[in-house]
Amino acid sequence: MKGARIYGIHDIRVEECPIPEIETPNDVIVKIKVAGFCGSDVSRYAKLGPHTIGAIFGHEFSGEVVQMGKNVSNIQVGDGVAVCPTTPCFLCEYCKRGQHSRCEKLLVLGAKEDGGFTEYVRLHSRSVLRLPVGLDFETAACIEPACVALHGFYRTKICAGDTVAVLGVGSIGLFAVQCAKILGASKVIAIDIFDEKLAVAKQLGADLGINVKDVDFIKVIKEMTDGKGVDIAVESAGTPDTSAQVFSLSKKGGTVLFMGIPYGDVPIPREHFEKIVRSELTVLGSWNGISGPYPGKEWYTVLHFMQEGRIKVKPMVTHRISLEQIPETFEKIYRRDSFSGKVMVFPEGKDC
Repeated sequence: MKGARIYGIHDIRVEECPIPEIETPNDVIVKIKVAGFCGSDVSRYAKLGPHTIGAIFGHEFSGEVVQMGKNVSNIQVGDGVAVCPTTPCFLCEYCKRGQHSRCEKLLVLGAKEDGGFTEYVRLHSRSVLRLPVGLDFETAACIEPACVALHGFYRTKICAGDTVAVLGVGSIGLFAVQCAKILGASKVIAIDIFDEKLAVAKQLGADLGINVKDVDFIKVIKEMTDGKGVDIAVESAGTPDTSAQVFSLSKKGGTVLFMGIPYGDVPIPREHFEKIVRSELTVLGSWNGISGPYPGKEWYTVLHFMQEGRIKVKPMVTHRISLEQIPETFEKIYRRDSFSGKVMVFPEGKDC
């Protein structure tokens, strides 16, 4: 089979790889139908390099069970499945409390172990969830990032009627827009530098889109909320600037939720930092999309709303490619040759 291995910064190679085999009674072999690019994949490709040199990249994917060990009972050969790529140790103090996202030895496929940019993958059966009838593989491949967004909101006290601002509407931000609406937000404001992303955000439920290149977005939001600010401000851009500015979006006693990772130092001007103290803000970090019992209620909730059509993926997709196109596509995204939203990989070459 073919797989996209990452060897270094700007160095991904599609190569022949051995087809994985059953090794334990709890293993399943999944034939990958669709895999998605994550923003963290792009950062690792362009800035950070691999966790394990030569590992098969990618952690967002769905597929079909083609083989399973003798102890597997939660699925059958032929089932379509979603894959939770994050595995906790189940032994540390956090895992024993069901706080698996805080596991001290968390493993993610596509990092230290082979991931989803390939044709077949071996998984533990507890990491796969049978797809409900009617849910397509492309949508199912994005369950993991949707769970990341929902996990974040589960950390808040979001209430019906809240106003939510989402600062940065890449994939996680677009799922945050949809989750906020599902959880009762009456108004969701999407903020970004790309009109294309803001257009998709509106299509997915945002009530307003603000391009920060055009206006003072903090001033605009203050004016929209009678000078108060929003109930929940979500940072999902993952830049040093937005990680500072987000504090000025919340009302007094409001919540700031961090989902983005800036990959750099965050200098916070006094005008933004003082908001934490003077406005008595609740500041929350959110990591990953799992909880207990593993993989967590996030996964079953997202599956439900995807089946209902209330969490959508297809409006986010701008590229459908083959395995062979992975290296050139990463480079194009890095160079920003053209606008890119969600990139979906079809190992079988369909729909490319």
